[in-house]
Amino acid sequence: MPNKIVSAGDAVALIMTGDTVTTSGFVGAGVPDGLLKALADHFERTGEPRDLTLLFAAGQGDGKGRGLDRLAAPGLVRRVIGGHWGLIPQLGVRALGGEIEGWNLPQGVISHLYRDIAAGKPGTISHVGLETFVDPRLGGGRISAAAREDLVQLVTIGGVERLFYKAMPIQVALLRGSTADERGNITMEREALILDNLSQAMAARNSGGVVIVQVDHVVAANTLPSREVVIPAALVDAVVIAPPELHPQTYATPYNRYYTGRYRAPTEGAPPLPLTDRKIIARRAAFELPVGGVVNLGIGMPEGVAAVAAEEGLLDHVTLTAEPGVIGGQPASGLDFGAAVNTDALIAQNQQFDFYDGGGLDLACLGMAEVDGAGNVNVSRFGPRLAGAGGFINISQNARHLVFTGTFTAGGLKVGIGDGRLEILTEGRARKFGADVEQVTFSGDRARRLGQPVLFVTERCVFRLEPDGLRLSEVAPGIDVERDVLSLMGFAPLVGDVARMDARIFSDRPMGLRDDLLTIGMERRIAWDAAKEILFVNLARLSIRTVADVESVRDRVNEVVEPLNRKVDVVVNYDHTRIDEAVERTWSEMVNDLENRLYAHVTRYAHSAFLRRKLGRTLESRHGPTIHESERAATAALGRRDPGS
Repeated sequence: MPNKIVSAGDAVALIMTGDTVTTSGFVGAGVPDGLLKALADHFERTGEPRDLTLLFAAGQGDGKGRGLDRLAAPGLVRRVIGGHWGLIPQLGVRALGGEIEGWNLPQGVISHLYRDIAAGKPGTISHVGLETFVDPRLGGGRISAAAREDLVQLVTIGGVERLFYKAMPIQVALLRGSTADERGNITMEREALILDNLSQAMAARNSGGVVIVQVDHVVAANTLPSREVVIPAALVDAVVIAPPELHPQTYATPYNRYYTGRYRAPTEGAPPLPLTDRKIIARRAAFELPVGGVVNLGIGMPEGVAAVAAEEGLLDHVTLTAEPGVIGGQPASGLDFGAAVNTDALIAQNQQFDFYDGGGLDLACLGMAEVDGAGNVNVSRFGPRLAGAGGFINISQNARHLVFTGTFTAGGLKVGIGDGRLEILTEGRARKFGADVEQVTFSGDRARRLGQPVLFVTERCVFRLEPDGLRLSEVAPGIDVERDVLSLMGFAPLVGDVARMDARIFSDRPMGLRDDLLTIGMERRIAWDAAKEILFVNLARLSIRTVADVESVRDRVNEVVEPLNRKVDVVVNYDHTRIDEAVERTWSEMVNDLENRLYAHVTRYAHSAFLRRKLGRTLESRHGPTIHESERAATAALGRRDPGS
């Protein structure tokens, strides 16, 4: 095998006019910056190559000229298809102005498109993007009229609407690893993320293209452990050794050993966040954290939720994730976003989106820039500024529970916080809650139709998405509803009994949230919802070990239901419930008794397939009950009035 180590100049000379080029990286991590600079320098020197098509999942850059903005010179790029544009403003300006053809497609779809191109498929079929600006009925992801080709088509499969994202051959993959051997095998032991490097390499190879990989070190042939090789030599055409300044681990950090996943950071962690409007929002969002659940935190405002979870001692009780493939640990922020410390695992980005798109997230906490009365959210485009959707559409459409976070107004907002109260010192110049959004990145109509629970958290108030629109559900102590909320909105939300936000959120000391979320009294677990006329029995994370535990549940149900003097409909949450084998029979007999005396119709749910099977056996004496996958499905099943369901 020939030695594949070449200079950066020789490598980029392989790129031809009109080629489709894909690049690795996520925000500031894993970017082949040496190759991008070499390509820009080659173009400036020779005028070649020209009219490239650039395909990327997450926009790689620092907002100041590094990353993909190195390719912004007129004539070098003709078409750009990307997931996130916020950190590549020069390319964004050119796309908005129609100087180049530009499309903004969901990051996860592009990540999956690499696999489908590699597999020789005509494209990617997905529900992701329906009823957003990516839907052909709402623009097809075009950034300007210069983007004339239909890259997204609406199709119907089995009577269900889906989007078809068109595949395209990839002639060049510019990727990045840590170490290469002389044959071209690539490992990534010092990288913060694995990303889509393997799929991108396969896509280029199977398209008849070339794969060029930037590394920081080369070793002798056949000396790399095969289990550590991420991109095998058979897929690699050229390897370039980059100098340290063009090969930082992220654009914010030259190298952090904890980002590699090979080392654990000391448990002391970072100091608590200062008590600002940002922390207030993160604290209120943290009340929604599902103990034992899987969570995604978006870039920007939601990053603070991880810091609050750490301060409140909750990191060991939730699994935080980030879309480029981080599972567990504490996500980083800023230009380190996507990296994390003390992770449980680092997987490929496309596999992470498989999990997200299939409904694996118990909660997603994302940012918001514009919100309208229908609950539509825009985070992707604002006049002359193109942020792009990134993974927002994949995540927001598919999470079981969704929390949007952001200040109520923007641009100069100043608040005073103290004694458990909030005061608006200077109001922000820009209103976020308006009559319309400029672009639909999240469809409130779709969420309402599908029954997705959605919360909007600001520093001064909280809204819930209900069937009739947004309802003002909470307001901060010290805030006047008419003056500080309603008068600053472009629509009239639903307003009824408005609760006060928890005063602990506005005090500069730990909230004790860990005890709140981990210790739930029986009076809170079993409650009658008079408006819905449903008894909700929340057994989530409850351990039933003794006969006394069984009796405590029975006694509380009796206490709540018997005064109603009628049988009631019931929804039972069995998520992460543990029933010891020694009391399984006692539990089943107790449930049978309640159903005979007090229950009209009962449905149950648990996210875990293992638990659903186990509970089905435990309760099988009662009509072989169905255990649903979600509260939404369990509540909907009541409408069918199917006894024993």
